[in-house]
Amino acid sequence: MKKVAIVMGSASDLPVVEKAIETLETYGIPHEVHVYSAHRTPVEAKAFSENAREAGFGAIIAAAGKAAHLAGAIAANTTLPVIGIPVKSSTLDGLDALLSTVQMPAGIPVATVAIDGAANAALLAAQIIAVEDKELADKLFAARKKAAEDVLKKDAEISAKYSK
Repeated sequence: MKKVAIVMGSASDLPVVEKAIETLETYGIPHEVHVYSAHRTPVEAKAFSENAREAGFGAIIAAAGKAAHLAGAIAANTTLPVIGIPVKSSTLDGLDALLSTVQMPAGIPVATVAIDGAANAALLAAQIIAVEDKELADKLFAARKKAAEDVLKKDAEISAKYSK
């Protein structure tokens, strides 16, 4: 199975990124977690990106706040799918990071999830990996089926209690 890389621009992003780590662990997806800044460690971020495919990665999740250039800097140096997580900071409640992550120039795509949307970033990475991994695809399908069953169970409970 291909690995998923999770790169954050600052260690302060870890509380958000932990949701992605937990989600990948739920599905047994191997992963590595790193701190590389697009601005403070651009040489290391570039080297990581350029070598990610050869290192066995199938997707990269990049989390950053404020200017949030990390996902774009990573994507500029690899053809692997890159998923950006805009991280909410004290400035503009994450809108700055969202706009920075989603506004990529043509030719350098970055998939972008919601502000602090680490769980969805991990699920999207899992779906990308699952294109070539039927066992993982089956796990993802089973989780969606269970989620639907849970909603329908709650619907029945609430409907029975409040519908007259």
